[in-house]
Amino acid sequence: MNQDSDSSGQPHGQDPLLLLKTLQLLWTKKEMKKQLKEEIRRGFAGLEDPLAGLLDMLESSSDWKGKGHSLGYYITTELQLWIKEHPAVQQSGIKLKKLQARVLGILAQCPANLLDPLISIYQLHTADRNYLLGHVSHLYHKGDYKEAATLSIKLKLQPDQDVEKMCTPLLLQDKTNLVEDYVGEYPELQSKLLQILDTWCEPGFNIRDITRQYQGLSRYKPDKFNRKMLSKLVFRLLDRFNVDPAVCPNVINQRHLRTLNYLFYKRFVEKTMTQENWIDHVQSTVGENRWLQGHLIQLLISHCDLNTAARWAQHCSLPKELLPCGVADELQKLQIQERVEEAAKLDNDGESKKKDYYQLPIPRANIHFLQTWEETLQCWEKVLRPGQVVGIDMEWRPSFGMIGKPRVSLLQIALKDEVFLLDLPRLLEQAEAEGEKEKLPRFIQMLYSDAAITKLGYGMSGDLSSLAATCSALKDMDKKAQGVVDLLTVDKQLQKSSIDWKKGGQKGSVLSPEQSYEDRGFRQLEKGLSLLVQHVLGKPLDKTEQLSNWEKRPLREEQILYAASDAYCLLEIYEKLCKDPASFGLSSDLTESLVGKPSVKLRAKKQLNKQEAPSPSGQQCEGSKETSCPAAPISPKEFSVVCDNMLQGLGRYLRCLGVDVRMLENEDDHRKAAEIARQEGRVILTSGLPYQTLQSQVAEGRCFSVNCSEKAKEQALQVLKHFNVQVSLADIFSRCQVCNCDKYLKVSRERMRQLVEGSRQALGDGSTGCLVRCEENPSRSCDAAVPACDTAQPGCSPHRERLEEPEQHRAAAVLVGGTVLQVAAIPPGVLDKADLTDFYCCTCCGKVFWEGSHFGRVVSQFQDVLVTTRDEQSIYELS
Repeated sequence: MNQDSDSSGQPHGQDPLLLLKTLQLLWTKKEMKKQLKEEIRRGFAGLEDPLAGLLDMLESSSDWKGKGHSLGYYITTELQLWIKEHPAVQQSGIKLKKLQARVLGILAQCPANLLDPLISIYQLHTADRNYLLGHVSHLYHKGDYKEAATLSIKLKLQPDQDVEKMCTPLLLQDKTNLVEDYVGEYPELQSKLLQILDTWCEPGFNIRDITRQYQGLSRYKPDKFNRKMLSKLVFRLLDRFNVDPAVCPNVINQRHLRTLNYLFYKRFVEKTMTQENWIDHVQSTVGENRWLQGHLIQLLISHCDLNTAARWAQHCSLPKELLPCGVADELQKLQIQERVEEAAKLDNDGESKKKDYYQLPIPRANIHFLQTWEETLQCWEKVLRPGQVVGIDMEWRPSFGMIGKPRVSLLQIALKDEVFLLDLPRLLEQAEAEGEKEKLPRFIQMLYSDAAITKLGYGMSGDLSSLAATCSALKDMDKKAQGVVDLLTVDKQLQKSSIDWKKGGQKGSVLSPEQSYEDRGFRQLEKGLSLLVQHVLGKPLDKTEQLSNWEKRPLREEQILYAASDAYCLLEIYEKLCKDPASFGLSSDLTESLVGKPSVKLRAKKQLNKQEAPSPSGQQCEGSKETSCPAAPISPKEFSVVCDNMLQGLGRYLRCLGVDVRMLENEDDHRKAAEIARQEGRVILTSGLPYQTLQSQVAEGRCFSVNCSEKAKEQALQVLKHFNVQVSLADIFSRCQVCNCDKYLKVSRERMRQLVEGSRQALGDGSTGCLVRCEENPSRSCDAAVPACDTAQPGCSPHRERLEEPEQHRAAAVLVGGTVLQVAAIPPGVLDKADLTDFYCCTCCGKVFWEGSHFGRVVSQFQDVLVTTRDEQSIYELS
């Protein structure tokens, strides 16, 4: 340790301020961070009291007060690490208390990133608690509310403070996040905070009465404290802290009152809710709350009549003294006949619905409500079949803005001939009671993750989110889902393509809502799935049961029919769109919209043969119906195809095996494939929905639908087996994967080495690197790179024409046989591979291929379809 001596001869440590000047000089030289660190540690070792020395440096400098990593922050954090290595420097007793008193003054003005290091170094958690509380109180009365709260959180002083006093100025300054942190670890404080906010929601409360106590607040926004915003804040905190809503009666009552107003609007203004559903929700909302019951009676008087208000007053057992004038008298006049007439009216409404709304095309006996595991076995067996197409929908009780995510009450699964309605709460409860709570989630996971089963939905992401909230085992179901078709995507396309539809329906298909529904007391403006059903199938869905209480058992017959219809209509929509997308103003590339891109790569469960190839509708299709299978095997040379632009990977694989492949460009319409197929006698390879359009435009057996969920290799195997194409070793790499040409120059490894080196040398000698072509004999074969010509003139013999190419291409190309070959792009290591034989250069596009490991890898991938040994005379050689 460096030490100086005073007049008494006693050694003392280095001056902290001199150390600070040295560190400030190094700090200005950003590249000397390592030396700065070493100097800091050496300086600490030279200080008599490093802890006091740090305070001296911080008190005499101001650079540490700014945001970010200042020199003061760097010194402090290094000291914190150094102390861990030298614990003997820690102080205690009176000396430590004096240091703690000094550091508290610094904490009041230091940035947040210095709080934790300073609290740790000076052991403030051991300081006298009353002294710390006094210091925080001093900050508070100075108006430093944020600093006082932050220091309280760091020192865990909240249990000894007044939560209302500490949090109110922070809330008024819109520092809600800091308030949440303040009470975050203390349930009692959380409840107190919510009670305070609830009192601010009382009728007649004025937030300005509170703000007068806190003058000079920055960023104060009184508009933020209206009842609606406070209500949202309370519900968010109730949800985050999982506090009993009963601590906030004002907010809960106001939310229920808004729900009541909404229910009255749906029933009596918009007229889109049935009486049964409306009664269920009103009863659930009001409950035994006298305050809400009183508001209910007032709403009934304004929207209905005294008789209806009296009947509800009787149902709620309200005392006569609480009833408005006239309602009490009406209690004596209730008659049973009125109820009979109301029931008859409902029956008439039911008959009207049959002609105005979409109706299930299957008998009622084919709708199964399943509540036990034994009952669901028949459902699992039918649904989990490869190639199955299922419509899926879910129902849950409306939350009307209450906290928490909705939990699914009913899961509907529709097949072609029947619909299964799964009572999810009952099934989950039964499985848990039997110790097999994973049984139901396992089935749902199998259904959604199976790419061989097409799942139809409408807004499926929202359904899966609610499913995850219902059962934690299904949390990441949206990421694992495969083979899903979200008709909401198609719905958006349809809205763009049909102006008439946007206005309310398909031209000439159904009466306008005002004509068909007003006459019978309902006015259902179509939207969402109902509008899609109307546009595609001609009639809308009856949505009057949408806001049902789906948790109540038993379900009413109207609920059962509604739930089944919501799932089954998806099957009919999908089938009709697949048959003729053009009639709905959609392009033939609808597959991109229907088959949503999954979040993970699809993996086929088994390799499909020609009898198992799935059709766009998801059903098994016989190979004889889809494309004719030749009696005798054919070679790749005899097989020519045109690939849809969704299958470019498949096209490259087939070219690699010697198949003559034309591929559509990304911007080409799918229907161009039919034109090429007719003109050139090719087979169309497509996938999904375009198959329906294309297969009708060519002869039978000339259009084939591959499984779009498989990789290119599996798709290629599927095509080869279906058409009985037998590949030999001589066929592999016999066509250019880029341009489909079957003419190659064969170049030995040594000759290719010369070409590569010659090209690089030509570019390294200061020349421009322009490519040249021999005008006299452009087709002759060149054995080496043609050097670049910087002074090309028309009189040169032979004339060399400058070919302007992008700079990045010049170093990767050389002229051979009149073709620009991309040889300099070959990695040098390839030329030294032991298993490398020859290079094959496409005479059309200049692409270079080589055998070696590339050849061997492809051979191994297609070993099961290779039928002959490689011919002695390679087809690569030019005749």
